[in-house]
Amino acid sequence: MASGFVKIAMEEFHSHTTNNWTGLLMRYWTIVEDEIADERAKSYPLMDNPLPTLILVGAYLAYVLVIGPLQMRDRKPYQLKNTLIYYNACQVLLSAYMFYEHLMSGWLFDYNLRCQPVDYSDSYQSRRMLNLCYIYYLSKLSEFADTIFFVLRKKKSQVTWLHLYHHSLTPIEAFILVKFIAGGNATFPNILNNFVHVCMYFYYMVAAMGPEYQKFLWWKKYMTELQIAQFILCIAHTIRALLSDCQFPAFISGLLLLNASIFFALFMNFYIQNYNRQRVLAKKLE
Repeated sequence: MASGFVKIAMEEFHSHTTNNWTGLLMRYWTIVEDEIADERAKSYPLMDNPLPTLILVGAYLAYVLVIGPLQMRDRKPYQLKNTLIYYNACQVLLSAYMFYEHLMSGWLFDYNLRCQPVDYSDSYQSRRMLNLCYIYYLSKLSEFADTIFFVLRKKKSQVTWLHLYHHSLTPIEAFILVKFIAGGNATFPNILNNFVHVCMYFYYMVAAMGPEYQKFLWWKKYMTELQIAQFILCIAHTIRALLSDCQFPAFISGLLLLNASIFFALFMNFYIQNYNRQRVLAKKLE
């Protein structure tokens, strides 16, 4: 069946119509849909194909890089104190809920840390994990608000390349998760991410309450280290799966390893740069 779709796709590519590339992409997507996509995911909104997710990511980048800065150019920054408190509190609760669901859907009792294939059955646990992965996907779309708030508050220094890369890529990764690999080894990075986000958004919530609460944020310096530890664990977990006789797709494990390695390098670079800035500042104050 797959060879037939490939033949149709190549015929479209070699034709002389104006829709060559469109037709080619559509036919290759048909191959992917028929051969490896999870049939259960089709019932979820935005999961039919990646175009809605890509449009949302594109709209996000257009706003935070062009439209938002132009809109705020001649305006005073918004304070958004109460909005930030409530938003971050909701993200803490959502992240805590997803962390709990990851445990209850497999990682606490049923999943094997060494190797856990994806369960594509209609069992209660498998469906619970699939639902959780979709909620995780939606949560990544909701996190666009992080950058939007930076733009509205004119916190330009916070809109770093690392920040944009992270917030642009994770919804696409989450789409792939729901569409193809909703469970097993692919969800190990998510449970770590949920734990880190509970801590991170709790920090943001307390910071938004005002200067009088800064004394409770002594642990701020450990946040980047916690994020780096997250990626180290992901790398170690994926390498272990690759070196074992695991039924989880090696290609997907390779992508997970590449992704975790890129984020590890980016966060390490951020950590080192921040450390060097603090050293320079400390010397100036001496």
